[in-house]
Amino acid sequence: MAESFIFSIAESLATKIASLAYEEASRVVGVYDDLQDLKSSLSYVKAVLLDAEQKQEHNHELREWLKQIKLIFYDAENVLDQVHCETLRKQVIRDYGTPKDKVGHFFSSSNPLVFRYKLALQIKDIRKRLDRVAADRDKFGLQVIDVDRRVVHKREMTYSHVVESDVIGRSHDKEKIVKLLMEPCLDNNGDSKHISVIPIVGIGGLGKITLAKLVFNDKRIRESFPMKMWVCVPDDFDIKQLIIKIINAVTVSGANSADALVAQQTLRVDMDIEQLQYLLRNKLTGQKFLLVLDDVWSEDRAKWIELRSLIRIGGDGSKIVVTTRSHSIASMMGTVPSHDLECLSLEDSLSLFVKWAFKEGEEEKHPNLITIGKEIVRKCKGVPLAIRTLASLLFSKYDINVWESVRDDEIWNLPQKKGDILPALKLSYDQMPSYLRKCFAMFSLFPKDFEFQTGDVLSLWSALGLLRSSSKNETSQNVVNRYLSELISRSFLENVSDLGTSYYFNIHDLVHDLALYVAKDECLGISSDSQSIPKNVLHLSFIEFDLFLESFKPNLLGVRTIVGIGANNEDLFPTWVLSCKYLRFLDLGDSTFEILPRSISKLKHLRYLSLGNNRRIKKLPASICNLQNLEELNLRGYVELQTLPEKLRNLINLQRMSITTKQSVLPESDIANLCSLESLDIYGCDNLESPFVGVKLPSLRFLRVMRCKNLKSLPLDTHHFPQLEEFIVDECDNFELSDVHEDMNSALRLKKLFFCMMVNFPRSLHGYANTLQTLVFLRCYELKELPEWLLNMTSLKFLHIWGCPRLLSLPEGIHHLKALEVLRIEGCRKLYKKYRPHVGEYWHQISHIKHIQIFQ
Repeated sequence: MAESFIFSIAESLATKIASLAYEEASRVVGVYDDLQDLKSSLSYVKAVLLDAEQKQEHNHELREWLKQIKLIFYDAENVLDQVHCETLRKQVIRDYGTPKDKVGHFFSSSNPLVFRYKLALQIKDIRKRLDRVAADRDKFGLQVIDVDRRVVHKREMTYSHVVESDVIGRSHDKEKIVKLLMEPCLDNNGDSKHISVIPIVGIGGLGKITLAKLVFNDKRIRESFPMKMWVCVPDDFDIKQLIIKIINAVTVSGANSADALVAQQTLRVDMDIEQLQYLLRNKLTGQKFLLVLDDVWSEDRAKWIELRSLIRIGGDGSKIVVTTRSHSIASMMGTVPSHDLECLSLEDSLSLFVKWAFKEGEEEKHPNLITIGKEIVRKCKGVPLAIRTLASLLFSKYDINVWESVRDDEIWNLPQKKGDILPALKLSYDQMPSYLRKCFAMFSLFPKDFEFQTGDVLSLWSALGLLRSSSKNETSQNVVNRYLSELISRSFLENVSDLGTSYYFNIHDLVHDLALYVAKDECLGISSDSQSIPKNVLHLSFIEFDLFLESFKPNLLGVRTIVGIGANNEDLFPTWVLSCKYLRFLDLGDSTFEILPRSISKLKHLRYLSLGNNRRIKKLPASICNLQNLEELNLRGYVELQTLPEKLRNLINLQRMSITTKQSVLPESDIANLCSLESLDIYGCDNLESPFVGVKLPSLRFLRVMRCKNLKSLPLDTHHFPQLEEFIVDECDNFELSDVHEDMNSALRLKKLFFCMMVNFPRSLHGYANTLQTLVFLRCYELKELPEWLLNMTSLKFLHIWGCPRLLSLPEGIHHLKALEVLRIEGCRKLYKKYRPHVGEYWHQISHIKHIQIFQ
């Protein structure tokens, strides 16, 4: 199904060839005329691809034709990338090369004359192949459609916590579960010491999690259970992972008092199981708790009994809620009859559909669409996820032909199992713009239940060339957030939290299944069951590793993505990494090898390289700086790294960098020469005190400093950081943010500011009063009152306060912040009582704010 985004590949190729940058580059390397010929052939094919995408589902010959074109397009992308790589290489030699480098370049395999000759032959070959396949265009009767007019109509932003008024048809189910939770726990002898387990069972997409959240956040439950924990259960019910998740959930919940909300422990999987069990017992002993075990798949009774015995030390009245699709699991775990969640009635289904398909009150203007909507709803069989997804697809579309095409789509005629909602999801996917489909397909490379944030998909989508800026000034992060916003509007993402600068979210298991389905020809998850890797697979995700990789020799020439390989066996590096000639994305995070091979420099197409959390490498090879195409380098958590590699300035395409090093002085002049660098993370650099004094980082927009215990200051002004928009300071106890500028014109135009686990706060930030739009306080456990300067932030739109248990109140003048649109408060018990919507004593002070979310 990867042919469903072939138009976006064609459009990307055409845009590159037509761009001024590629025109200049092609002239430099001497292949301008060849690329113009290829552009002509490409335009001839591209004109009919949108129509072909829509008709391929029921035409096998057309689908095979598209597959041939797609393979040619991918070869063309590799050739264009060679042009870009060579241009960057020439620029580095011109700017930083010695006479010896220049002579060596002429006599190397990259000799300009040899390179030009080989490249011209490759382009001519691609054009001939494309012309040969394109000759069959007319026999399919395809229409010329030049512009993809499938647009996303955005709805107002929703958030992760369930709002009860938005849930339809589940009030009866909720009351039954609440009643069970409020009843005393009695075993067969009338003893109240055992823990009740209440299973919620239903097919995928039916709303089990939504129901559990309604119960979890109910006022009666909050008052009855001083400790509440929500844990997403691993598919294999791994006890060690579960213990870690439960301990972390206890810490987040802020169980008994402010003292319980100490800095959340960093629990590692390599901790001894006895240590973890001790921590768990220490957290739960004698405490009355509610534990939600969400999405249980494993039928391993022995593991369940082991977990149950560990948590039995809770206080009287403790309860567990389990959500699962399996009746056998419900029977194994439950101590009361399971609650079987039924499909929505036709009436409730239609109400839900209308809520998501129309703005409030608009449905009354379109009775003809409501009639068609009823027929669409019947096809969804009462499954809320299917209803919501299709309604989101039709949101703000009033053309009756569009509604009829959804109702009459042939996908509904495919054989379906009971509860199968894939056709409804696939239909919505088919209506996505082509550029968004390929981005969505890449979710298949992540495991189910993965907790995403914007940065995760930014790295991958950018490395694969999937981002299209709508303007010259739009950053990669802004493009990604725009794409994610479109997916949110289509109800493909859930549990969304918007921090004003990035999203945190999950995707439903069934939506993940859809991603696997549409990406199955190009993306592959490698596990111990894998026997081989199909020839045309481009993206590999390692579910398991080191158990079997030596058992077969794969053909990886065309592979572009490797996620999660670990590479703990250094001998596998040449086979599984260096053989990927066109690799763009390489994740070696959490690896344990001690030496990174110098041959890493052969991966000249590489755009993303992660070596994060390696605890053994002390030095990186200088050859890593020959990766001129690199856009992102992640060295975060490299705790033994003595120095950053020399000649960082050669990475002239680098846009994002994360570093951990033992250096007391960074190679600041090299970093300052990285003219494309937009984002810099400095993590765990304990020997840094006052970096970047006397240097200018001209393009840096995002700066994050985390866990640098001796960091004292940064020269935060326009002389040093002229473009800086976002600053995050996290757990840097000795750092003080200063706002003292002799020249106010040198003050940053900062838009976003994050304080995480901070003790010292600036006395004044008047320099940012007219520019700051987002302000976040995260896990500031000692914070008792917000800084006075907060009320001077006249442009502030987003205020998020999370995990500040000692914070007593908001500033009395908060109603003067007229621009404030979003206020989110979580994990602040004292604030919750005072400002609880409609009933809190001080609710009137914040009631003017458009979006308010306050949770314990």
